[in-house]
Amino acid sequence: MTYLLALDQGTSSSRSIVFDDHGHVVAQAQRELAQIYPRPGWVEHDPREIWRTQLETVREALHTAGIGAAEVRALGITNQRETTVLWNRLTGEPVHHAIVWQDRRAEPACAALREQGHAPAIAAKTGLLIDAYFSGTKLQWLLDNVPGARAQAERGELAFGTVDSWLIWQLTEGAVHATDVTNASRTMLFNVHSNQWDEELLALLRIPASLMPRVQPSSSHFGEVVPSLLGHSMKIGGVAGDQQSALFGQACFTPGMAKNTYGTGCFLLMHTGQAFRQSENGLLTTSAAQTTSTAQFAMEGSVFVGGAVVQWLRDGLRAIKSSSEVQSLAESVPDAGGVMMVPAFTGLGAPYWQPDARGTITGLTRGSTLAHIARAALESIAYQSAALLHAMSRDAVAAGSAPVAELRVDGGACVNDLLMQFQADLLGIPVVRPAVVETTALGAAYLAGLSCGVYASTDELSRLWRAERRFEPTLAPVRAAELMARWEHAVHQATLAP
Repeated sequence: MTYLLALDQGTSSSRSIVFDDHGHVVAQAQRELAQIYPRPGWVEHDPREIWRTQLETVREALHTAGIGAAEVRALGITNQRETTVLWNRLTGEPVHHAIVWQDRRAEPACAALREQGHAPAIAAKTGLLIDAYFSGTKLQWLLDNVPGARAQAERGELAFGTVDSWLIWQLTEGAVHATDVTNASRTMLFNVHSNQWDEELLALLRIPASLMPRVQPSSSHFGEVVPSLLGHSMKIGGVAGDQQSALFGQACFTPGMAKNTYGTGCFLLMHTGQAFRQSENGLLTTSAAQTTSTAQFAMEGSVFVGGAVVQWLRDGLRAIKSSSEVQSLAESVPDAGGVMMVPAFTGLGAPYWQPDARGTITGLTRGSTLAHIARAALESIAYQSAALLHAMSRDAVAAGSAPVAELRVDGGACVNDLLMQFQADLLGIPVVRPAVVETTALGAAYLAGLSCGVYASTDELSRLWRAERRFEPTLAPVRAAELMARWEHAVHQATLAP
């Protein structure tokens, strides 16, 4: 049997999954990752813990599968994007905690860039809006605020990377400093047209070019895992940021196909092929996973707080003891009873881009219960995703394309039937859950399999994709529009919050 290994390093955990060549899960392992909150709006991870937990899950997954590293054809990496790591090239030690994608500390630097009029040029080169979400200003903050970091960087002593680069460095014991186009495209420093680091953007943020990793197609040879780690060498054959990897794992290879991943955040991507389109509706243009040097693009909208709202119910409100309880609590009431939650804990992402927005719960009455709040929390995930897809469809129609006809879904929260049905009702199109919901990891495995010849083409991968359940809309379009209007009103109230 042919095996592929996927390393899925996410915001809340590190996972490893062994797949067979039909895309079936053979074994998996997972470790939670500690979240560090030094100040309000700041979010960090310990890079050493990222590496330790990831390596532990690799070893456990291989052990559970009953195979050795020699039996794995190739390894693929998918990772939380934008999270920024800076380390010493000689010692391999990080100079600071990783700054997580959710972190807002670089907003003042972003505001200055906007005020200086750089937004149009940055959007044209990178497809991105200026926002603290992206890696570039996080890296700038590290260079400006970690004692001695800028001087070390200018001497060529430091290396920057998103989490994929950090893992590749560790897996190869410092032999390879590389990333792929999808992760590079999320830094606000990468020209997605030329697939190269942009010298003008590096200069604008005062970032030495020597910090930057080599950029490769997502499906290509990134190096070899050193034998001492797993008992045998292993090819690193695929790398992609988690959302582009999920798009690939969902077999969305052609323009107009879309997927939404329900994780800590929610990320809706629509493939646009070789067409670079700039959104008129607050969305981003990003690089899609590439199997060759030819640029591929996708439109993307990001919800900062998706499944994380369930974690807040558990850890903040203590309304539930485990995340799995949320569906039964929400289903204990017929609807949210007029309660609307906007979980803008770290501002609002696309299509609103309101960094100063804060979470609100509106519509409370004496009859409101924890069950109503739980239902409103779940529904907030669907409302935010619906706002994204409506914006995406407007962009598609403006470009002469058809609106999205169906939405493929994945991620931890997609197993929640209540949420998926409500999502279909709001959108008015089918929501399709695949047989293998681990599509983020599956995409990394597929990219690795393509690079080493396990698969001949993406056509072969399309034939492997299977649906598990299709949620058809049951709500009248007029009622869905009324609910979305109520949502937009709640968002307006959240953006007025101090």
